[in-house]
Amino acid sequence: MNDKKDGNKENYNNIEIDEEQEVGEKDEQKEGLELTDEELTLLCRERVCPDCPEKQEKDKEVLRVKADAENFQKRMAREKDQFCKYATESLLEDIIPVIDNLELATEHGRKVEACNDLVQGIDMTIKIFHDTLKKHGLEPIEIEHAQDFDPAWHEAMAEEERQDIEAGKVCQVLQKGYKLKDRLLRPSKVVVSKKCKNSD
Repeated sequence: MNDKKDGNKENYNNIEIDEEQEVGEKDEQKEGLELTDEELTLLCRERVCPDCPEKQEKDKEVLRVKADAENFQKRMAREKDQFCKYATESLLEDIIPVIDNLELATEHGRKVEACNDLVQGIDMTIKIFHDTLKKHGLEPIEIEHAQDFDPAWHEAMAEEERQDIEAGKVCQVLQKGYKLKDRLLRPSKVVVSKKCKNSD
């Protein structure tokens, strides 16, 4: 009787051990199935069919988003460059009339001998103005006599019949023009030559 009880007890203990071993094996299998994010991503890439329409559409969408982001960055960089390059434009536009008045003062002062010293002082001031503004990219538009009229840089205020030069040439500068680096800030106001009516 006791032998039978002991046998049953031993069988029961064996069953408990087997169950514990199975649980342990399952836990080990479960731990073995745990993947890192990188391993999971790589596994998904290997499992997903490259020809899958959904995947192709997602890839195209990713490319579009990346292209839009790159274009946005390039546009922002250009706008920043333009802003830095021409940030002083409005200030320089306000300074140009001051230079005009100084040059006008010297033009009239040269007609009066008593103003020679004053004219020299103003000329020096104008030179300092030009040298300083040139450092910031502002330069006067240079025009030679009988130069071709260029509507990109010149503004025709009038026409004058001339026999000594061809038609369409700059024969007089009424107001000096200025450019900021490669951008027109104010066109030169000029008189343009034209053929005389009685010329052949």
